[in-house]
Amino acid sequence: MRAVISDGYGEPEVLKIEETQLPALKAGQVRIRVEATSINRADIHQRRGNYPPPPGESQILGLEVAGTIQAIGPAVSGWKPGDRVMSLVSGGGYAEYAASYADHLIAIPDSVTFEEAACFCEAYITAYLNIFMVGGFKDSESLLVHGGGGGVGTAALQLCKTLLPGSKVILTASGGKVGRLKEMGADLAIDYKEEDFVQRIRDYTDNHGVDQILDHVGAGYLERNLKALAVGGRLVVIGVMGGAAAEINLARLMIKRQRIIGSVLRARPVKEKAQIVSRFSLAVLPGFSDRSIVPVIYKTFPMEQVADAHRTMEENRHFGKIVLRIGSGSDV
Repeated sequence: MRAVISDGYGEPEVLKIEETQLPALKAGQVRIRVEATSINRADIHQRRGNYPPPPGESQILGLEVAGTIQAIGPAVSGWKPGDRVMSLVSGGGYAEYAASYADHLIAIPDSVTFEEAACFCEAYITAYLNIFMVGGFKDSESLLVHGGGGGVGTAALQLCKTLLPGSKVILTASGGKVGRLKEMGADLAIDYKEEDFVQRIRDYTDNHGVDQILDHVGAGYLERNLKALAVGGRLVVIGVMGGAAAEINLARLMIKRQRIIGSVLRARPVKEKAQIVSRFSLAVLPGFSDRSIVPVIYKTFPMEQVADAHRTMEENRHFGKIVLRIGSGSDV
């Protein structure tokens, strides 16, 4: 099969298309003929050598796939070759075939294309897991999401407004992305390059602060996040793009009874991921099927232009998801 292989670590130019072996199937796995995958920030970090895959997983980039089942491994029931599926994978998505645990599969609704399905698992499950399951977000509460113009940010906005219509969703973004977020239903969109997001939030909430924050920046935003957070609020950290080490005023944290929760999806055990996928599917798949939830796709690149796709993400030019088309382009 053809796959995108990293020729060492570094800039997007290290990504090459080469022939490699089909992924072997473990018990409980299926092999998927991949039609599309999408670019995630974790792929950029892995390409640079900063985010290795879990032990025993594929070294090939790619954390989600959409396609059709090509082969069934031992101890798999309920699925058959030809089924249209989307899935989380711990690696291997940038290839013509990928292995996935059957318990991680989600059937693609007839109304959904492979390109749309390729955007669904990583971003939407990350948002659902950390906002609702980890953070315990409730209707009538307020949420701040950093990186609002990316895949997780747009997914978070859609999920909150669909599942908890009484909630308030605030997002940070840059430039023209702010207007796009307002069009999507954001209660407040803040241009973080031009405005102090802490002050904007204090003003918007009558000095109460937000009840929950979803943050991928890490150390660079820690102090400001805690200032923007309400008494009893939850800060869920899902990335460290702005650094991993920071000082914290524990006395202030104690007085305001705030919680800082670290969370990651990729490294969770197989069974735990299966439980997450099951809960997510029950809550979100109906909206995906009736198209009340539709992924925002910025651009689709052919597999041969994977380096351009990575550059687009690194330069933060995109709004929503960047898709990498692996298959023929047909959704039949």
